[in-house]
Amino acid sequence: MNDTTPLPAPASSAMVHVPLDDLMALARAVLLRLGLGEAHAGAMARVIVAGQRDACQSHGVYRLTSCAHTVRTGKVELQALPVLQAGAGPVVRVDAQGAFSPLAFEQGLPALVEATRRHGMGALVINRCVHFSALWPEIEALTAHGLAALALTPSHAWVAPAGGHQPVFGTNPIAFGWPRPGPHPYVFDFATSAIARGDLELHRRAGQPLPEGCGVDGQGRPSTDPVAVARGAMRTFGGHKGSALATMVELMAGTLIGDWTSRESIAHDAGAGATPLHGELVLAFDPAQFAGGDAAPHQARAEAMFDAITGQGARLPSQRRFAARALSLAEGAAVPRALYEEILAMAG
Repeated sequence: MNDTTPLPAPASSAMVHVPLDDLMALARAVLLRLGLGEAHAGAMARVIVAGQRDACQSHGVYRLTSCAHTVRTGKVELQALPVLQAGAGPVVRVDAQGAFSPLAFEQGLPALVEATRRHGMGALVINRCVHFSALWPEIEALTAHGLAALALTPSHAWVAPAGGHQPVFGTNPIAFGWPRPGPHPYVFDFATSAIARGDLELHRRAGQPLPEGCGVDGQGRPSTDPVAVARGAMRTFGGHKGSALATMVELMAGTLIGDWTSRESIAHDAGAGATPLHGELVLAFDPAQFAGGDAAPHQARAEAMFDAITGQGARLPSQRRFAARALSLAEGAAVPRALYEEILAMAG
């Protein structure tokens, strides 16, 4: 997701720079035309534009095309509003009722922050959501409140376990955030698959092969053909280590929260090719309470560690995204020209 394998950079003439406000209006127009309600269209447009702003092509406005396909399949509720259940304990639940996920997160965020402040940690359980977006916007929404956060979600069973060739896992992203002084938190957001699912389609559109080791074809043979891998199985990153993390995501963000695993999600899809339907688990932590009331000296130790990383020339996760964000704020988000024209046509 955040650290997806980059496609070869297109020529500047192949890109259009769109002011973020204009891109937001365009995304909302597309979503409203697809039949979504105002609240859903706004929440979804915010995460889609955030992806494009941060130069993550696989989670930017390209996602409007997959949303449109999902709407056509009838596998998503267009008007259902989230139902919030927040009691006195640390667990906040939101039933998305089969609708897209961003509005469910936005509805649950204030209750999650409150629960975390009260108990030191909190959990947001989102059930029955059609999830299509990156996780870092959700993580950054929590670090903005001075909280550390961890988010997990399964997807469709597209990914084979290490040593196998039949899909069992989803791309099963994991995202984490740590609040820092200054404009940006420490954030990572990555799929446990070797490449994000959306990158298969982006490589196909660009006529580019996948990097070695991303997947196998329908006969279990290694392949760099994005079409063959889409019909076969993707691989986890890091072999058995990525496979173990993918299993954890299935258990924590599926079984633990009473929602579907990736195999159940793709069975429900029944070949429609819609966006996955499942759950999401977001955990939040109050550093002040965990540190015993005075987090400042411990925050200073965290900053010393970050300095030790960057001081030797290594980069922190998301630095590329934050640099792209600054450029987009100044010049507009860069969108491939052909995709921009496709989205304009979708908006009518």
